[in-house]
Amino acid sequence: MSEVCLEGWLIVPLERLATVRTGLAQHVRLTREEPGCLSFDVREDLARPGYFRVEERFVSQAAFEAHQTRAAQTEWAEITKGLARDYTITGLPE
Repeated sequence: MSEVCLEGWLIVPLERLATVRTGLAQHVRLTREEPGCLSFDVREDLARPGYFRVEERFVSQAAFEAHQTRAAQTEWAEITKGLARDYTITGLPE
């Protein structure tokens, strides 16, 4: 089994910032509680409003995919629907 890491940016238009900020704490808490989550951080770049640095580490592809499935069924998925994401994922088979 190989660790899976995701790094990159979630880009939020200014008119949606308040909603994203409100939902973020719960999303981070729930993700950190998932089996196989090694670390999960989302931090807003204070120099660039609307840019959130995302860094995720999961113990395996199965844990990462379980996270993706769970997150897709949450309020967070609705809050962030259609937002630009610029992510790099390592540790998945090509």
